[in-house]
Amino acid sequence: MSLTKQQIVNWLMRCGEVFAEQKDFLTQLDTEIGDADHGLNMNRGFNKVVEKLPSFADKDIGFILKNTGMTLLSSVGGASGPLFGTFFIRASQSTAAKQSLSLIELTQMLKEGVEGVVSRGKAEPNDKTMCDVWWPVVASLEASSQKDLPVPQALDLAVEAARQGLESTITMQARKGRASYLGERSIGHQDPGATSAWLMMQTLAAVTH
Repeated sequence: MSLTKQQIVNWLMRCGEVFAEQKDFLTQLDTEIGDADHGLNMNRGFNKVVEKLPSFADKDIGFILKNTGMTLLSSVGGASGPLFGTFFIRASQSTAAKQSLSLIELTQMLKEGVEGVVSRGKAEPNDKTMCDVWWPVVASLEASSQKDLPVPQALDLAVEAARQGLESTITMQARKGRASYLGERSIGHQDPGATSAWLMMQTLAAVTH
């Protein structure tokens, strides 16, 4: 079973709903260790994506992801816009002209997206960033690919890896962005960007069931 183009479109549409629902929660997390705008930014960005999606939803997966990334880049402020925008733009490169994705192709898509985020943000493991969620997700999907698991099952396992990665950010000291200025006071708080990455994976898994 593969992930269809329609499921990718459904995923992005659902992200619009999820980031509207979670706006205040994400902003509260960002109030504790950032500049209190993460929820607002993600909500604004995905509102724009949902608005523009009908104009390119009939194109291939690569085109859809690239335009999603461009929309996020141009409409989301703060640190999250360039990072999530880059994620989708880089993820689009291996999915050009594709109408569906096998688990191996989906894994490659996410892996390249994450590499884009890393090269842009220069994050390292345990820096308390969204990458502390993305890396376990990629590792989980690679393991599932080797076992040839069905896509929905592989995504469920990836969501669990994302949740564990997200929980691990609570005890980390931030070394990137605004949160890093707090030093040890950043310990004890869940990273907002990592929370958004987990929400995106949860939403992706949900559209396959």
